[in-house]
Amino acid sequence: MSNICEIIKQKRIYFDGGMGTMLQHVGLKSGEVPEFWNIQHPDVIIDMHRNYLQAGANIITTNTFGVNCLKHQNYDELIKAAINCANAAKCEFDNSFVAFDIGPLGRFLEPIGDISFEDAVEVFAKNIRIARELGVDLIIIETMTDSYETKAAVIAAKENSDLPIFVTNVYDEYGKMLTGATPEVMVAMLEGLGVTALGINCSLGPDKMIHLIERIRRCSSLPIIANPNAGLPDIINGKTEYLMNADVFSDYAVQLARAGANILGGCCGTNPEYIQKTVNKTHGIPLNDNENKNNTVVSSFASVVEIGTYPILIGERINPTGKPMLKEALHNEDINYLVKLGLDQADAGVHILDVNVGLPSIDEPTVLPNTVVALQSVCDLPLQLDSSNPTVLEKAMRVYNGKPMINSVNGDSDTMEKVFPLVQKYGGVVIALTLDNNGIPDTAEGRIQIAKRIIEYANGFGIDEKNIVFDPLALTISSNDKNAAVTLETVDRLTKMGLKTSLGISNISFGLPNRAIINSTFLTMALQKGLSCAIVNPLHKEIMDAYYSFCALSGIDSSCADFIGYSSQKQIGIQTITQSSDYSLRDVIERGLIDHSKKKTVNALENTEPLDLINNEVIPALNKVGELFERGEIYLPQLLNSAECASTAFSIIKTKIPQGNLNGNAVILATVKGDIHDIGKNIVKLLLESYGFTVYDLGKDISPQRVLDAVKLYDCKLVALSALMTTTLDAMKVTIAKLKEYSPDINIMVGGAVLNEEYAKQMGADFYGADAMSAVRYTQEFYK
Repeated sequence: MSNICEIIKQKRIYFDGGMGTMLQHVGLKSGEVPEFWNIQHPDVIIDMHRNYLQAGANIITTNTFGVNCLKHQNYDELIKAAINCANAAKCEFDNSFVAFDIGPLGRFLEPIGDISFEDAVEVFAKNIRIARELGVDLIIIETMTDSYETKAAVIAAKENSDLPIFVTNVYDEYGKMLTGATPEVMVAMLEGLGVTALGINCSLGPDKMIHLIERIRRCSSLPIIANPNAGLPDIINGKTEYLMNADVFSDYAVQLARAGANILGGCCGTNPEYIQKTVNKTHGIPLNDNENKNNTVVSSFASVVEIGTYPILIGERINPTGKPMLKEALHNEDINYLVKLGLDQADAGVHILDVNVGLPSIDEPTVLPNTVVALQSVCDLPLQLDSSNPTVLEKAMRVYNGKPMINSVNGDSDTMEKVFPLVQKYGGVVIALTLDNNGIPDTAEGRIQIAKRIIEYANGFGIDEKNIVFDPLALTISSNDKNAAVTLETVDRLTKMGLKTSLGISNISFGLPNRAIINSTFLTMALQKGLSCAIVNPLHKEIMDAYYSFCALSGIDSSCADFIGYSSQKQIGIQTITQSSDYSLRDVIERGLIDHSKKKTVNALENTEPLDLINNEVIPALNKVGELFERGEIYLPQLLNSAECASTAFSIIKTKIPQGNLNGNAVILATVKGDIHDIGKNIVKLLLESYGFTVYDLGKDISPQRVLDAVKLYDCKLVALSALMTTTLDAMKVTIAKLKEYSPDINIMVGGAVLNEEYAKQMGADFYGADAMSAVRYTQEFYK
């Protein structure tokens, strides 16, 4: 059998199309589980696979999208039946492949959800181990809306098989995933993890995908996948239909191919005709050459930092060396103090945060991962994971949501043997110190030779030099007045070799008075030599003055915009502001500092009336966070943290308010019959409760009659319905009709990835919520 990894480099290949919507056309009932047909009607599933292969598809996907041990006790039986169906169809066609289909769990991972990262990995791993034994050709991880869950699935695939891994995520038309990731963020993480191909599926029609495929092509070195829906759904004669026909779909597929997609297929609403016409129209279009973009990038769950385009500042404050208060916090397991240090540096303007918790007396393998998770729950900056212990590094890299910097390796082969496999497995940009067993060379030439050896060694692990940043080592001039000159020469030479560099700036001044003066001047000199990254204390005004001045004077800062912003009234006094240890309740909510909210609320109630606290601190904070979310300046994890802070505060405050003065306005929430995904519903619930609304959450897979019964029981006039799966849209429509028949006065808002405003109106809904904040805004307006 041909190797698909080689084929995708040589010619365009094609996925199949929709499964759930196809099954609906042959009798799948609303709310019925599509995967049950693997056992109940295997002949139908085999025939669908066969039809796609006859249409020209090279890859058929197993009917396992919604199968896992969290949803079905007989998950193993469903998987085996699905793979048997796919293999039965495949054996009739040469050069065809079976992709084992992995869909989302339907639950958020901790800290914003209720399932741990390791538990998620194991759920995916159980599926993959079965698929590996039964014989599939690749794994397709698809329709993922969360970068963290995507990583869990990829790790499970890597650890439990040697199969090629294809990944497609779901974006809105503006290029955002549900938890905030952009195409650039996902490319950074997935390429670091070593997947085979990546791209987009579902949610959007092919016309809305073109500009996103172009964005991926600009930053990705891998084959790109585009599996769009047949446009957006509509209601025809009471049934959900996709109106974009195969001719129009395949015309857009031509544009997707020219935009850079080497692997094409379809998702909801598509059938073999769509695939056949796509194949006919696109097979002769030249492939995207997938050239190595040679970009040095690190990422968090929602942002990317490219090293080399402008000088990068790395905040050094989360490091216990010479910091007694931080040492005390680490001994007391006070991670909140570390989070505060991170937020202060983010406010001061760094691009990356160094995180070092290395103290001999603490449990570093536990503390560093916990700190990483805590920081990533409130801050979207990429992190530099800093430890001399490879075991600690692996634990932190594993739970890190994105592509981190790793600090560090050196020219000692033993160190490289331990760290480079971690970079190969989890992805990352590694800091390489130019020292070895013999110590730090006295000359620039000696340090350059170590850098060359590190590159050669890294290449043996498949690590490109673009993922190495060299630290030429700044040694204090108090011990040798030539130290700065040697370091600067090394920076200059490495830069001219096309390599990236990093320095711990403050090391240059150990043992001297007025260190900030020396540090800021050395920073300017190093930047002039081409320094890529500077590890600094951003709370020192002299350092930030030097940085912004250099960027303005060297032409890096276009129109001096950053310098003007830095010099504005908003930035004046930043040292005093960021070093303040006290946050108000409003600050706590805005920053999403969950562990602080209870104490701050109790303290605030000692001097503030309960209703005043709600009206002057809780609601204004939530409104600000909501506005930042709607402008795309913060992301869903941060929004949810803020909402949880507010909910905690409100639960305490309402005990001090007479019952008659509480907001009695209520909303009924439900995920419709047949749909067991409740992520969207749970987000809306948390936000509504944080604003003080009463929420009756009926749960998931709720029948129309149960929703109506709740309306009667609670005498509630506002209902919110959620659906994630195309196959459950009919159940939503039936629920809306039943509620409106009972009372036209009932207002119904709907949401979910498969919906849009036009379709919501056709179903009879009063409001379509594109995101959770829009549901809050509508509820506020409804009860005004």
